[in-house]
Amino acid sequence: MNTQTKAIIKSGLISGLTYAGLMACFVYSDGQDFRIWRLVFNTLFFGMFMGLMTRYNFKKQREKGNKTE
Repeated sequence: MNTQTKAIIKSGLISGLTYAGLMACFVYSDGQDFRIWRLVFNTLFFGMFMGLMTRYNFKKQREKGNKTE
């Protein structure tokens, strides 16, 4: 794996886990039960979205770098 792929995976995983953890805290503070499937879904859904956004940003930076040369 190249460094860009590693950065995309790390970004998606870290942001997905952070978002899911915060959502679990909010749900738990409202007095509802903790559900592992909701945590997994939030992690995967938001993590994939953020991974795609990171990929898009890398692509735009690469295109911008090529135009200036």
